[in-house]
Amino acid sequence: SSSTARQLTPQQSTPQQLTPQQSTPQQSTLRTTKARTTTLANRRRPATGGTTISTSSDNVTSEMTGSDDSPRSGDDDRSASVDLSVSIGRLRLPNPILVASGTFGYAREMAGIVDVDRLGGVLPKTITAEPRVGNAPWRTVETSSGLLNAIGLDNDGVDAFVQHHLPYLQSLGCPVVVSIAGRTEEDFVALAGKLQQQFDVGDVDAGGGRVRHGLAAIELNLSCPNVSGGIDFGTDAESCYRVVRAVRAETDLPILAKLTPNVTRIADIADAARRGGADGVCLINTVLAMAVDWRAKKPMLGNGMGGLSGPAIKPIALRCVHQVASAVDIPIVAIGGVATIDDVMQYLITGASAVQVGTANYYDPTVSTRLIDQLPEALHSIDATRVCDVVKTLEV
Repeated sequence: SSSTARQLTPQQSTPQQLTPQQSTPQQSTLRTTKARTTTLANRRRPATGGTTISTSSDNVTSEMTGSDDSPRSGDDDRSASVDLSVSIGRLRLPNPILVASGTFGYAREMAGIVDVDRLGGVLPKTITAEPRVGNAPWRTVETSSGLLNAIGLDNDGVDAFVQHHLPYLQSLGCPVVVSIAGRTEEDFVALAGKLQQQFDVGDVDAGGGRVRHGLAAIELNLSCPNVSGGIDFGTDAESCYRVVRAVRAETDLPILAKLTPNVTRIADIADAARRGGADGVCLINTVLAMAVDWRAKKPMLGNGMGGLSGPAIKPIALRCVHQVASAVDIPIVAIGGVATIDDVMQYLITGASAVQVGTANYYDPTVSTRLIDQLPEALHSIDATRVCDVVKTLEV
């Protein structure tokens, strides 16, 4: 959300700097964000018909700043020979780099900076049946290795989404995966039904032979750690199975089930989603966490606790991807700390077929297209010409 982007600036690098008593004035924050956005826009490369290649340093500094200091390769022939397309069940994507829900707005916010039509897919903000105002501030706190948020699914509701946002998203020239959340099973079914009405069943290619632009799939946000009330479908296998099965009966759209890491055995939840009819699972949602202002003796988030994202959770997400890939026959979309080409390749090797870029979008909005540029060279470096050649090749 835009409020999240305003609070997360390069200057705000530690929790201590983000306490209410020590916060940067809003005008200064906005000026800093605007200056960085202008710089990124000036660095934006024009879209091309083919895939270009560049490489970047993948040390800690580049991961946190999004710098690109390494030399670029100009071998267009090698780039053209790489097949970046992937399939998540019936969902066909032009490449495995998507942007995560809640970190890219409704795509309008990024259109002047990012070549959106190059992305593997866009996930706009999660929508609910009715409008939600979200949680009380503070909603975000930057930690030393990630971002803690408790937005609370702030959105205008499905009717406003269909009327105002979906037409624009349909025009982007890339697949759009709509994230939905509900307090009850009936909420999920009703949301899926309204999206089904916007979807031409004839555009589904059951064989996975072509990419569909516009509304292409539904992501079920089954477990959001900073929303109170309702059923936490992502922590109980039987509840997960029932809601996925019910949504599957309501829509022909491909279904991705977004799962929480805050469980004992995530493979059991993933298998329940598979049995319910999900085309794939998204691993992982944010990790339940909190931050404390010791001077005020209060939680820093208005909600008390929230979800941790960014580099801090990548090892957890890798573990979850490995556990699910080893035990369940279902495609995986990995989420958690994706900021460099090393991150992407680690997830692919471990068992994911695609990744979603989340927190990194806030400090480097062009990171997703840069990763697309770098992917062919990374694949060639291990003698692969297709993304699917490297998925789940981890030797353990």
